[in-house]
Amino acid sequence: MASVLTSPGILRETPLPACARVLGVPVHSIEVQDTLACMSQWIEKRDRTRWIAVTSSHGIVEGFKKADFRNIIESASLSVPDGMWTATIAGKKLSSLPRRVRGADLLLEFCELANQRGYSNYFYGDTEEVLGLLSAKLMGQFPSLKISGAYSPPFRTLTPEEDAEIVRTINEARPDVLWVGLGLPKQERWIYEHRDRLKVPVTVAVGAAFKFVAGTVKPAPRAVSNLGLEWLWRLLREPKKCWRRALVYGPQFALHSYLELKGFRNYD
Repeated sequence: MASVLTSPGILRETPLPACARVLGVPVHSIEVQDTLACMSQWIEKRDRTRWIAVTSSHGIVEGFKKADFRNIIESASLSVPDGMWTATIAGKKLSSLPRRVRGADLLLEFCELANQRGYSNYFYGDTEEVLGLLSAKLMGQFPSLKISGAYSPPFRTLTPEEDAEIVRTINEARPDVLWVGLGLPKQERWIYEHRDRLKVPVTVAVGAAFKFVAGTVKPAPRAVSNLGLEWLWRLLREPKKCWRRALVYGPQFALHSYLELKGFRNYD
């Protein structure tokens, strides 16, 4: 059950979101506020580590093509639809309206909640420059926000000693939420491999949200995003980084989703 903290020590239970299978990959039909309710409950309980996958069409295709990655997404407590197309397909399978959780929206909305309730955040991933801008932007917008740490890992394979030191540092900081921005599928694999060693109630694989909130990458306007054209917006601005996602994974997602919705192929 998810919940909303209505007053100190009182939790109001809400139903868990419905879950669709898109190309065999789980996608929960949920919006930002209900995701925040789940996060609040898990933070208050602090009984184990749970994690949230912010899932786009790229992640769906990755899970469809690679069984081990699909199993990683299966281990998430929530797999929320980041892209409009993912949300739309999940909604059609559940005969409901599309419900979407953009990574940057979730980060900002949670920080507003954390500013009120005293929840702490740790940011792991991206560059030192982006993390510095991110922290400054969030503290400027939410003056009482607690940031217990931020770390930009080197762009190479870590030694076992370095890896253990990073986990120790995060655990000693005791954040309520660990935000991981390493890019898909690296961030999901990192969370999956470390989830049993992390003493954090909530971990979120948040993709490029650090860059969007920090301002180093301009997010698509809401109208463009709602039309399902965010992939084109990013392709035009970051062609070297986004061409494969837009021109390879995007068409594959469209084709296989069509086959699934029309009943021509069963991906479950």
